[in-house]
Amino acid sequence: MPLQPACLEFTPDGLPFPPAHGAAHQSVAGALAQARHVFIVGNDLPARWQDRDRFVILETGFGLGLAFLATWQAWCGDPRACRRLHFVSLEQHPFTADDLGRAHAAWPELAELAGELQAAWPPLTPGIHRLHLAGGRLILTLVFGNTAQGLRSIDAAVDAFYLDHSLPARAPESSMPDLCRALARLAAPGATLATELCPSAPVARHLREALAAVEFDLEERPGIAGNFPTLLGRFRSRRPFRHKPPADRRALIIGAGIAGSTAAHRLAAAGWQVTVLDANGAAGDGASGNLAGVLRPLPSGDDNRLSRLTRAGYLASRTLLQTLPSARWSACGVLHLGREPAHEAQQRKAVEALAWPETVIRYVTAEEAGALLGRSVTTGGWLFPGGGWVKPSSLCAAALASSDRITFRANTPVARLQAAGGGWQALAENGTLIADAPVAVIAGGAAATRFEQLAWLPQRAARGQVSHIPAASALPLPMVLCKYGYAAPVVDGWQLVGATLQFGDGDASLRLADHQDNLARLEMMLPGSTSAIDPSTLGGRVGFRPMSPDRLPIVGPVPDSAAATPNCRLNSLPRLPGLWCIQGFGARGIVWSALMADLLVSRLEGEPLPLENDLAAAVDPGRFLIKGSRRPGAADPADDGV
Repeated sequence: MPLQPACLEFTPDGLPFPPAHGAAHQSVAGALAQARHVFIVGNDLPARWQDRDRFVILETGFGLGLAFLATWQAWCGDPRACRRLHFVSLEQHPFTADDLGRAHAAWPELAELAGELQAAWPPLTPGIHRLHLAGGRLILTLVFGNTAQGLRSIDAAVDAFYLDHSLPARAPESSMPDLCRALARLAAPGATLATELCPSAPVARHLREALAAVEFDLEERPGIAGNFPTLLGRFRSRRPFRHKPPADRRALIIGAGIAGSTAAHRLAAAGWQVTVLDANGAAGDGASGNLAGVLRPLPSGDDNRLSRLTRAGYLASRTLLQTLPSARWSACGVLHLGREPAHEAQQRKAVEALAWPETVIRYVTAEEAGALLGRSVTTGGWLFPGGGWVKPSSLCAAALASSDRITFRANTPVARLQAAGGGWQALAENGTLIADAPVAVIAGGAAATRFEQLAWLPQRAARGQVSHIPAASALPLPMVLCKYGYAAPVVDGWQLVGATLQFGDGDASLRLADHQDNLARLEMMLPGSTSAIDPSTLGGRVGFRPMSPDRLPIVGPVPDSAAATPNCRLNSLPRLPGLWCIQGFGARGIVWSALMADLLVSRLEGEPLPLENDLAAAVDPGRFLIKGSRRPGAADPADDGV
């Protein structure tokens, strides 16, 4: 369901007033003091986060972000603050970045922090958005959409809950038990809860009863400046803690393509020492070695899993690229034309149904598309204004060079992996030990299944050939064009056109027939554009993409296939301790890389996930070993990217 953004209004005396979040406070200073009193003091902060490795807060209504900014300010000012602070906040009606900026002007003491938040604020699309703030030590996870559904979709171990005072009042009495059960599911041992609540309102009794029923011990404390009392809760359950952080943060990664390199970058940012091994002479020499790949989401009118995942991945990749100055990319835009009028009509309906901001996607007519390209076309389609091309090898190199915690060893083929001493060893062909660590991550792309531990994985290698047209013969494209294939603007003297897709074909040499195929698709996109190009003179590149049967990534702890049975559930599937994989990116390595690296590290650390539970399950490698796993589908000839 499309998001409905909040509408910012102001009281007659100029105070920011979000109608969806209750009455305006008596004063700006009072609003900030109230947020500190209810949520920070009410949850016994900062004392409870001091000297901790990490601390997790969950808020049920972000609003203007005042409670978040007050918490960030308190955390910044605490010399004993936890190493990493996670703040998860749900918001059904988020504000735009511009409205946040207008509202935050009322609190000049928060200006520096508010400015960083506004600069990182995501476009208003449904789902989970992750913001890495304060040099990556503060992670804000925003969940845009229905609050009750959002609570059910989150995987986290929460130490402190900020319960928005308007949520219980807006929740029907019948839903209160479900709401509180969702809070209890997320609560870490000893978790606390705080909210402001009118004690005489009927909803207060329902909330107390529902919280008590899920093992929260409750008390009241006086409010300040005439405000309502604060209702506090402490979770008394002694169930085992399922999200323990690792004791030894050392990892080895096999593969320095876009999957392995971005995983190393994110692990290093989380404080890990990482050794990356690759058989090639440089990072990104395998399937990530194309001169450029396409960065854009793949929407659908029903916002299915692929749509949600590519949207989240697209936004995460854009954010990562903006933090790595040496990565080469261009947000020149991507124009995806309809294959025929019926397909164009579907594209238009999808844009209308999704109602995403125009900065993410908009529908353009054939006339508008022709004006953008500078030549006439027969159909309109999707325009992704922030999409573009990325040079994947430069992203790999930038990611690996981002931290002195990363050691990259090129020309180092790994013949096999073996478990030893509670960890994993990477061995050379002659059995010599190359490297070892408590955690190993297989990011070997199409070659990953040669390792015994992943030999069962139904991943296939897909041969793809990209054609390089010299700049002198290239089309003057101002943006990436997709339809039956793709064509990019000139990059480093060449225009990329592609790409072919063949399974069961291990030929690494360039083939004239494939150049002809790529040019034929370009001709169908832009008639008359290839008449002067001789395919026999073209250069290009052949790569082998690791394709999963369902076209989704393969990311998570590696199952013990010998111990698994088809009747296992995903969460009870036996796993090989300390062995992980980040695989199966296929033709969408640029889109998947940043998001999947974040997912991998969050699962390793036991931190809140950057994806909804169903999407995390959809990319788990164990999905292929349980009953009901999806069968291989038909290849998409229009697949693009790395």
